[in-house]
Amino acid sequence: MSDYSRLLRHARTAQKRSHSPYSRFRVGSALLTAGGKIYKGCNIEVSSYGLTICAERTAIFKAISEGEKKFRAIAVVSDEHGFISPCGACRQVIMDLAGDIDIVMSNGRGEWRVLKTSELLPHPFGPKDLKKVQRKKK
Repeated sequence: MSDYSRLLRHARTAQKRSHSPYSRFRVGSALLTAGGKIYKGCNIEVSSYGLTICAERTAIFKAISEGEKKFRAIAVVSDEHGFISPCGACRQVIMDLAGDIDIVMSNGRGEWRVLKTSELLPHPFGPKDLKKVQRKKK
């Protein structure tokens, strides 16, 4: 579990870089690779909310763009008193690109809990479903 404490520290560091002038909802994330490397991300807002990106996707896209393919856990932190979990878009990205990893959620008081991706997205649609469709066409 010391890996998760370290992961949460990195997520808090990333949260400080949040660019959230509209919502003021600062989120930080840190992604732990199978090899022990950490990639950080923060939420970045623009005036057209649909173009905003979440902290989790920022961290995952950074890791993927650097050639990483295997992951162990992702941490998500905010200033909220309750635990926040990844949004639906992030859950789908996590499932597709990282798999059924641990999602470490922390609240503004520093408490944390861990759930698997499959617990947050119990019946996912993903690459395996697309392969089924492709096989039927042949």
